[in-house]
Amino acid sequence: MARNIVKAKLDIIFKKLFADAKNENILRAFISDILDIPYNDIKKIEIDSPEMVPDTMDEKFSRLDVRLTVNDKLVNIEIQLNNEGFYEDRSMYYWARLFTSDLKSGEDYSELKQCITINIINFNMFECQEYHSSFSIREDDRYEKLTDKCAIHFFELKKINKQPNPKDKKELWMQLINAESEEELDMLNKTDVPAIRQAVVVIKEMSADEKVRAAAERREAMLHDKATALRYAREEGEKIGEKRGREEGEKIGEKRGREAMIAKMRSMGIDEDVIKKLSE
Repeated sequence: MARNIVKAKLDIIFKKLFADAKNENILRAFISDILDIPYNDIKKIEIDSPEMVPDTMDEKFSRLDVRLTVNDKLVNIEIQLNNEGFYEDRSMYYWARLFTSDLKSGEDYSELKQCITINIINFNMFECQEYHSSFSIREDDRYEKLTDKCAIHFFELKKINKQPNPKDKKELWMQLINAESEEELDMLNKTDVPAIRQAVVVIKEMSADEKVRAAAERREAMLHDKATALRYAREEGEKIGEKRGREEGEKIGEKRGREAMIAKMRSMGIDEDVIKKLSE
């Protein structure tokens, strides 16, 4: 029987896996495969938000935000488990903030760095079969790229296959992040991709750590509670909206009925004083 593991798609586990200094080669391989940058071409990776080691894994952490400098590129990685709405706008907002954040006072616009956001989401956002969608800024008819400084990636975990495909390293990483059992990790371990195999070992070690498991369980429970609260609020809002809509509809119907009755009486030549009393 397959044993449960800590899930890498849980934000605190993802950050421990990829942002811990001792796992830098895992992060380097992940960036190389996801962004199609040759491994040896990555000369420098700086993690701008490396906090949250095992001792600080708790419920207070609200959102994953791993910001990196990869060579001369700015990269932001985000995990989003629940669809809270307007995610397209949110991803654009965070891309824009990242794009402008590095330009210092007095520098000209040519100093702006290529800005890449990687959004790993646990829900379907696009009506396609592909799990990976990549966006840039292009002319509508000619598809001519305006600039190479904008790249926004979405990886939809719900569209990931269960069987590992050694020829698709992007999907292998997403399968690792999406894994929920030791059996799935063991399948990935057979793909003979060194960084994936090392990541499997790290996840198994975290799964065996009672402190990390307890923190992961608390975090997952909190996310479930948040999702439930959002769903309840949304359903209650819909009920209130329907009730108000019915009430407004009834008022409009009464008003239109009264207007039609008055118009009919006037067409029959009934005195205005009589119409007023009847309509009241």
